[in-house]
Amino acid sequence: MTHDRVPTTDTPQGVRRLNHAVLYVADAEVSASFYCDILGFTVAHRFAGAFFLRAAHSPNDHDLGLFSIGHRGGGPTRAGVGLYHLAWQVDTIEELAAMRARLLAAGSLVGESDHGVSKSLYAQDPDGIEFEVMWAVPSATWDGRVGTDRLDLPAELARWAATPTLRESNC
Repeated sequence: MTHDRVPTTDTPQGVRRLNHAVLYVADAEVSASFYCDILGFTVAHRFAGAFFLRAAHSPNDHDLGLFSIGHRGGGPTRAGVGLYHLAWQVDTIEELAAMRARLLAAGSLVGESDHGVSKSLYAQDPDGIEFEVMWAVPSATWDGRVGTDRLDLPAELARWAATPTLRESNC
C-alpha cells in the first residue's frame, strides 16, 4: 500500500467528523466512573468488561468505549492499555460504500460490522493502526439493539438509500 501523494481539493468524498474513541483500560468500571464523575459522561450501554459512554448533549449512541484488559503492560496496543481505535463518520450509507471500495483497493480493510446504531468498516493505516469508518443510523430509528453482527452492505444500501445526511438528520 503506497500513499505518496498529497491530497488535493479533488479528493473523493471523505469522513466528516470523529464519532467516537475506544480505549483499552485496566478496569472499565473504574475508568467509566472517572469519565462520568469528572467529565460528565453517562453510561449508554454496559456489557461484561465494557462500558459505552455518551457525552452530555451528544447525538451519538456513544462517544467513548472502554474495554477492560487488566493491568497488562506493553504500551498502547492490544497487549496493553491505550487507544484501540478512533471512529470516523461519513454522512451517508452511499459514502460508506464508496469508502469500502477505496479501503479494499488500498488493501487496508480488515473488518465490517453492523452495530445496529451504526454500520462500520475497520481498516489499518500504513503503520497498522486500526481505525473505523462508520455511518450512523438515524437516531429516530434506533430500536435498542446494540451488538455486533455481520454487515450486509448491499442490503443496507437498499434499505437506507437516499437517507438524509448527518447534517440534515442529527444536527
